[in-house]
Amino acid sequence: MLLLGADEAGKGPVIGSMFVAGLVIEEEKLFDLAGYGVKDSKKLTPAKRELLAKKINKISADQYILEVKAEVIDELRLVMTMNDIMVRSFSQVVEKLHADKAVLDAADVDAERFARSVRNLSKTTMDLIAEHKADERHLVVSAASILAKVRRDASMRELESVMQCKIGSGYPHDRDTIAFLNKWVKENHDLPPCSRHSWITAQRIKASFI
Repeated sequence: MLLLGADEAGKGPVIGSMFVAGLVIEEEKLFDLAGYGVKDSKKLTPAKRELLAKKINKISADQYILEVKAEVIDELRLVMTMNDIMVRSFSQVVEKLHADKAVLDAADVDAERFARSVRNLSKTTMDLIAEHKADERHLVVSAASILAKVRRDASMRELESVMQCKIGSGYPHDRDTIAFLNKWVKENHDLPPCSRHSWITAQRIKASFI
């Protein structure tokens, strides 16, 4: 039986893209994931995540990682909620892959509603469920969370290289991220293009200098 797991990385940051990863594996490969030590990406170091991602890639039957850039999130939020954006993002990933069963990490307070919305929008015929903390309970979702997080981490490093400055993780609680935003707005009188202008954190920083 083919299993599909899907999870996101970067839903909450004020800087950078969000990534939704979908991974398809043979059910028998769950033993390999367990043997590798696959778990929720948040419980792993960056180095461990990168090592595991390489191993996961070798045993995956198929995978797809969707990038939703900061400016796209801002534009979509003018006409829909963040929950709607999550449904559409996961639906796009599900549409790209085929499996007998799909397990999603629920991106809504109502897991059943999230599963129903993704199922309806993607028009999938797969047996599809969504659970909170699925990245802790299902190895295939844990593996997907690792792929999404590795891709997001790489994108942040690329962004720092392009902008030639330290940006940090991109999350509002990161001092390096806030320092970067404050410095950029002070010098340029606007938010950087890589930031999510619709985020309250970004708006508050912009208002303090303009």
